[in-house]
Amino acid sequence: MKKSINVNDWNRKEHYLFFSKFEEPFFGVTISVNCTIAYQQAKSKNISFFLYYLYRALRAANEVENFRYRIYKNEVYIYDSIQASTTVNRPNGTFGFSYIDYIENEHEFYESARVEMEKVRQASGLLPAVSGENVIHFSVLPWLNFTSLSHARSFSFSDSSPKISFGKMIEQGPLKSMPVSIHAHHGLMDGYHVGLFADIFQEMLDKK
Repeated sequence: MKKSINVNDWNRKEHYLFFSKFEEPFFGVTISVNCTIAYQQAKSKNISFFLYYLYRALRAANEVENFRYRIYKNEVYIYDSIQASTTVNRPNGTFGFSYIDYIENEHEFYESARVEMEKVRQASGLLPAVSGENVIHFSVLPWLNFTSLSHARSFSFSDSSPKISFGKMIEQGPLKSMPVSIHAHHGLMDGYHVGLFADIFQEMLDKK
């Protein structure tokens, strides 16, 4: 479900009107998260590490209101919840896009995500059967310990969905870390809101 935002009464009115005129309204940052405990927890519970941190990233994003804002036909909406559209690597070196519902129950999320990801691995098409504006575009580059990242963009296509990319896990002694790139529409959020997401995400990764 989504609800329309009255831009004239919105505290982001000036920001939205200003940045929405840009050819490229997205800004991006790259952070490093400590995933030592998260990796240990995933392995001890025999859970895919990717799904373990994807669930926490999606949950953290849902907790920050600005990550649930979207622009559709020049109107701003807030969604009750947002889902995941993530890349799924295939054995032949290509990938496909998936659509994974955000399910608050962690174990149900894992089961649903596994089914969807396996469908994509077995298929040959690129785009998922279901998608929409209420998604975050996730991708994973497990081969690269990147310090910055850019995205392919079609400027003729109106897009306001955040993009979050995960890189290669690096071990430094007992500690494990991973780069995370976050791109978002500046009319809908600022660095402050990305900082809120980063703090919540890290807190969730640190929980045992």
